[in-house]
Amino acid sequence: MLRIITLNLNGIRSAGRKGFFEWLGRSGADIVCVQELKAQAADVPADMLAPHGYRGYFHYAEKKGYSGVGLFTRHPPVKVIEGIGIADIDSEGRYLRADFGKLSVISLYLPSGSSGEHRQQAKFRFMDHFFPHLKELAAAGREVVLCGDWNIAHREIDLKNWRGNQKNSGFLPEERAWLTRVFDELGWVDVFRRIDERPEQYTWWSNRGQAWAKNVGWRIDYHIATPGVAATAKQVSIYKDERFSDHASLTIDYEFGL
Repeated sequence: MLRIITLNLNGIRSAGRKGFFEWLGRSGADIVCVQELKAQAADVPADMLAPHGYRGYFHYAEKKGYSGVGLFTRHPPVKVIEGIGIADIDSEGRYLRADFGKLSVISLYLPSGSSGEHRQQAKFRFMDHFFPHLKELAAAGREVVLCGDWNIAHREIDLKNWRGNQKNSGFLPEERAWLTRVFDELGWVDVFRRIDERPEQYTWWSNRGQAWAKNVGWRIDYHIATPGVAATAKQVSIYKDERFSDHASLTIDYEFGL
């Protein structure tokens, strides 16, 4: 069994202070994808680079205290690739790919547009560039699991207050239609929804208005995979017993050998 976890940390140092690394050691994961490091290489001490038998790989943003993605693995990757080859996107540290045999695992942090129109336009630019990249990945003949914070709730079932959010970033019609094209046109699979179609399964909660206590959340963290590996997924879970950030971790177990 191959266990892959994704979690937006909202700051690796902050999550560490809240017990993330202790939990990582107990998680039983083979690979853990993390997003929103909010750190540069000089900020990450040795014990965060190799915790509990894992080896960490990171793609840091150039801007201090911003973005960044990483991947912890018990299995040495054959190759690690930072970025998608587009300078203004890669400078924000949003994509890290690790190859293991015939499988690639990618930690992805798609931009949020919630801070203003300029960031929403940056999000749309990312989506425009990323769609052909997804098409190439799907056609490359490898099995791929893209883990991370996509900052889009796909369907009405994927957020509590969908009626009131139809004009807000993360649930805009253009964003949802783009993600539908990723699934329907390119053939990628929303692995969680392949197994669990229940409502009120969320991975992020606003810090406002007791959203966590009332479970007023959004499902914006995904495993999005090629059909072959997606078909081997056996179990999914969202971990909420401890809080390391404003997101919860998403764990999926695959019957897939590296």
